[in-house]
Order: sequence, then structure tokens, then C-alpha cells
Amino acid sequence: MSGFAEVGGSFLREQIRAPLNLVLLVAIPAFFVLIFANVLGEFAAALGGDLAEQAATSISAGWAAAFLCGALAFFQLNSSREADRRLAAAGLGPWRVATSRIAAALALGVIVSVVAYLTLWLRSGIEHPPHAALAILMFAAIYIGIGALIGVLVRDPLSGSLLIVLVFSLDVFSGPSMTSSGSFATTPTRDAADLLIAAGLGQGSPASDWIGAAAVAVAGIALALLAFWLSARSRA
Repeated sequence: MSGFAEVGGSFLREQIRAPLNLVLLVAIPAFFVLIFANVLGEFAAALGGDLAEQAATSISAGWAAAFLCGALAFFQLNSSREADRRLAAAGLGPWRVATSRIAAALALGVIVSVVAYLTLWLRSGIEHPPHAALAILMFAAIYIGIGALIGVLVRDPLSGSLLIVLVFSLDVFSGPSMTSSGSFATTPTRDAADLLIAAGLGQGSPASDWIGAAAVAVAGIALALLAFWLSARSRA
């Protein structure tokens, strides 16, 4: 266990010791909550949706966590592929390397979610704080899976980055209350978005939304674990 913690901790320090990463952890949540919320409201009106100002502000915190976690997971996997294979071959094994990577990704997800949550709280307040915190964490978990999957499939950093932006954009602009057609809004983060909007408006959420969001979040983590394992295992 101590070896696992040491490896996972080193993976985490590898990410947060970069000054640019630390700046992004603060700048992106602030941008999303303070500026991107207005953009969401305008696009929703143009697309025939009914995303209110308070709801747009709330959901922007989830999108901040999603975008950052997806990008971090992608670059974490993309930049460490060879190192992880050497660690696995040296005795750690691909599963232990993958589990350590997931632990580091989740720790980053918690940090990003806390920053997004605090930014939202300072910007407009939160009616249901625990609900909002869980929903933002679910956004982070889902996009850790998406970012890791793209990382294992796409080696080129520019192509992978653009693909993350494409998936993110499709997810955002076809999400809940963004279009006039509710049936079109079937996205990975739909239930998590519904939870966060309801939490921002001070409303309760049905159990089906919690179950759906939790299931997709768990699937995202499982997908990321598989992606990190595939990246770490040795090639013949």
C-alpha cells in the first residue's frame, strides 16, 4: 500500500508542480463561471432552449471541471505512455500503474471540482451545496474517462486536444435546456447536468437522475482504468 501511495503521489506531483497547470486550475473555472455562463444562455436562446441565467451559471461549474479533467487525463496518459510501460515492466505491473494513475487523476478531479465549486459559490451562491458538489465531481469523473479514452486512441497531442474540444462542445450545446428538443439532449453528462441545474435553483432531483449520473461516472472511471492499463501493458 505504501508503494502504491508513493507512486500515485509522484504521479500527482508530476501534474501540479507545473506552473501552467496551477494557473489553469484557477483561470478556467473563473472563466467558465464568470463568462461562459453568459455564452451558454445566449446559445440556449438561439437554439430554442430555456436555460435560465442562474441555471447557466450553475452548470458552467460542472463544465469547468469536465473540460479541465478531460484535458488533464488526456495529457497524463499521452505523455506517460512509455514511462508507464517501463514502470510496469520493472515490477509494478500494468494494473498497479493504471490504478496509481487513476488515483492521481481522481485527486486532480477533486482539486478541480473544489475550485469550480468555490468559484460558483462566490459568484452566485448555491442553494443545495452537497448536491452541487456531488454533481460537479460526477462531471469530473465522466470526463476523466473520456480524456483517457481519447489518450489511448489518439497519439498526436494536437489531434487529441481538438477531439476533446469537439466532444466537449457537442456535449455542452446539446445538453439539458440548451435545445428545444429534449429527446436530442442525450449526452454523457445529461443527468449530472440536471442535478447541477436543480441544485443551483434550489430544487430537488429524482432518484433516477442520481442513479443515472452515478452509473455514468462509475463507467467513466472504469473506462479510464482500462485505458491506463492498455497504455501501461508491454507490447510484444
